[in-house]
Amino acid sequence: DPDSGDNGLLLYSLVNNQGNEFDIDENTGQIFTVSVAGKAGTFRLKVQAADQGTRRLTAQTTVTVTVDSSSSNNIVVVVLNQKINVVERNIVEVKRVLEDKLAWNVFVIDVYSNEFERKARSSTDVTYIKILAFDEANQEVPAEDVKRKLREQTSNIETELGKIFPTFVTAAIEEAPAETASPELTATIVLSVLLGCTLIAFLVYLLVTKKRKRY
Repeated sequence: DPDSGDNGLLLYSLVNNQGNEFDIDENTGQIFTVSVAGKAGTFRLKVQAADQGTRRLTAQTTVTVTVDSSSSNNIVVVVLNQKINVVERNIVEVKRVLEDKLAWNVFVIDVYSNEFERKARSSTDVTYIKILAFDEANQEVPAEDVKRKLREQTSNIETELGKIFPTFVTAAIEEAPAETASPELTATIVLSVLLGCTLIAFLVYLLVTKKRKRY
């Protein structure tokens, strides 16, 4: 819009955004994902730009987004001690902070709390953000590299996020839980220990019996 002042200020919005899979930065027009976990296919989003003049002028266009169903081993989960509804409202700023401190392009794949709390979106103080990072060549950055850099920049990330959220912010990386032993492996270990104890007891019995025979 070539106008100046309010007449030249454009604000962007999604028209009839019922699915809540996507959102848009009203100032830049950047479209980003809120939650497309488990979804694949083509989404058509109607985007509107409106100036802020007295006689508000608008224009609309359709943006086609294709979501690939392929999985990735390089997804990293960032954990914030903030309510999910607050994180969702500020996800654009969170993404900006992560990109600034990691120096990579960051894509938000999903924002969620635990399954029970999803039904009460303002009751939990823990929110999980699934992200993928891409380098300048648009290649996925290995998860371990992303985690390493997140750990190095934790303090800076928390400082910047503290300027966004009204309460004290902590950021952490969700680590996969250690794999528990299978029942079969557990049974094998127990039997091995019992067998070892039995063998030791038998050897002690033979030694004692042999000594008694000598006397």
